[in-house]
Amino acid sequence: MTEISSAMRLAADIRAGHTTAVTAVTTVIADIEARDTRINSVTRIFGPPAVAEAEKIDRRIAAGEDPGPLAGVPFGVKDLFDVVDEVTTAGSVVLRESRPATHDATVVARLRAAGAIPVASLNMDEFAYGFATDNAHHGITRNPHDLTRLAGGSSGGSAAAVAAGLLPFTLGSDTNGSIRVPASLCGVWGLKPTFGTVPRDGAYPFAASLDVVGPFAGTLEDLRLVYETMYGAAMTDLPSVGTLRVGRLGGWFANNVSEPLARAIDAVAAHLGGAETVQLPEVARARAASFLITAAEGGNLHLPRLRRHAQQYDPATRDRLMAGALLPATTVIQAHRFRSWFRAQIHAAFSNVDVLIAPATVGEAPRIDQPTIVVDGQNVSARANLGLYTQPLSLAGVPILSTPLAGTGGLPLGLQLVAAPGREAALFAVAAELERAGLAGRAPLPAKGR
Repeated sequence: MTEISSAMRLAADIRAGHTTAVTAVTTVIADIEARDTRINSVTRIFGPPAVAEAEKIDRRIAAGEDPGPLAGVPFGVKDLFDVVDEVTTAGSVVLRESRPATHDATVVARLRAAGAIPVASLNMDEFAYGFATDNAHHGITRNPHDLTRLAGGSSGGSAAAVAAGLLPFTLGSDTNGSIRVPASLCGVWGLKPTFGTVPRDGAYPFAASLDVVGPFAGTLEDLRLVYETMYGAAMTDLPSVGTLRVGRLGGWFANNVSEPLARAIDAVAAHLGGAETVQLPEVARARAASFLITAAEGGNLHLPRLRRHAQQYDPATRDRLMAGALLPATTVIQAHRFRSWFRAQIHAAFSNVDVLIAPATVGEAPRIDQPTIVVDGQNVSARANLGLYTQPLSLAGVPILSTPLAGTGGLPLGLQLVAAPGREAALFAVAAELERAGLAGRAPLPAKGR
C-alpha cells in the first residue's frame, strides 16, 4: 500500500527534488486502481491530463521556478465540481451527455494555480441529495474503517478517499451536513466555511441559499492550507486559545448521543476549561425548516429536467425532488422567516462565546444494512437522521470545522466546532489545541484496512 499522509510534506519533497510530481500522480493513480475497488470512493480517474500537468510541474521545478505551496500534490473532487475537459455529472446519468467543462470551478482553478493536480472525481449521493453516498449508478461508498458501514454523504467519496490514504485532500460540498457527516464517520478533518465566502462558481448547485463548498484533509495543517487557497487569502495569526470563550451546545445536541461520544465531548469540554452549556431555542423547527428549504430549492432547480427526463433519476432522488417542487409557497416562505429568526439566535449566542462545540453525528457509522437508529426512544431511519446535529446549524451560515476525535477506542467519532461568520481562525485555533492535547486527530485505519 502507498499512502500519502500529508500534502504539505509531499509538496516540500517535490520542490526539493526528493521525488517528482509525475511519480506522485502515477503512484496515486496506481494505488486507487489497486485499492479502491473495495471502498468505491472514486468514479473516474483523470489519468493522461493529470500526468501531463505533473510533467509541467516537474519542468518548472527543473527550471528553478516554484510552482506553489501544493506543488505536484494530487487531489480529488466531488463529482459536482467542474474540471476542464471533463463532464460534470453530479453523481447522475441525467448529465452524462453534457458537454465537458470549458473551465475549472473557481476553487479548482485556485488549487491548480497553487500547484495541486486534480486526478479523480469522487462518488456522491445523486445531485448531493442524501447522507449515505449510496448511488444508484456508481454503487455505495464503504467506510474504510469498516467496509460493512456507511461512509456518510453526500460527500462520502471525498471523505473515504482521504480516510483510506488514497488522496491527501479532497473537495466536497455541504448543504445540510454533507462535509461534516462523512468527515465524522470516516475520521478525517472537514471544513464548512462561512456561507458565501468561498466561491461556488463551477460547482453544481443543490440548494443555493445553503450550499457551501469546502475541503477534507488527513491533517489539520493541510486543511488550513487548502482552505486558505480556496478562499484566496491566508488567515491572520490564529488567536490564543486562552483568549477564546468556549460553549457547549446542550438540549437537542446532548440528547441521543452515544456513550463513547458523550465521554469524548466531556473530555474536550473539560480540557477547554469546562465549557458552559448554551441552549438554542426551537432546534427541532430549525431542522424542519432546513428540510423544507432544501427540498423546495432542489425541487425547483430540477423541475424542468424532471419534466423531460424523470425516468433517468434515481427513483428515491426523483421522488424527493418532485415532492419539494410541489411544496406550497406559503410553507417555504414560513420556513425562510423562521430561518431568519433562528439565525439571529445563533448569532446572538456568539456575544457570550467565541466557539461552540457539538456532536457531528449521534455516534459511529451505521452498518450499510442497518435500517434504523434510536432517536428519542423511537426507531427512525438511520440514513435520514445522520444529519440530526448538522442540519439545524446549516441555517445560520456559520463556519463549522468537523474534528475527528482521538483515543475513543472504536470507530471514528466527530465533533463540530462552530464559530460566528468569518471566524474560521478561532476554529483552527481550538482544533490545533485539541490535536496538541491528543484529543483530536485523523483516525488511524485498522491494520486490515491498510
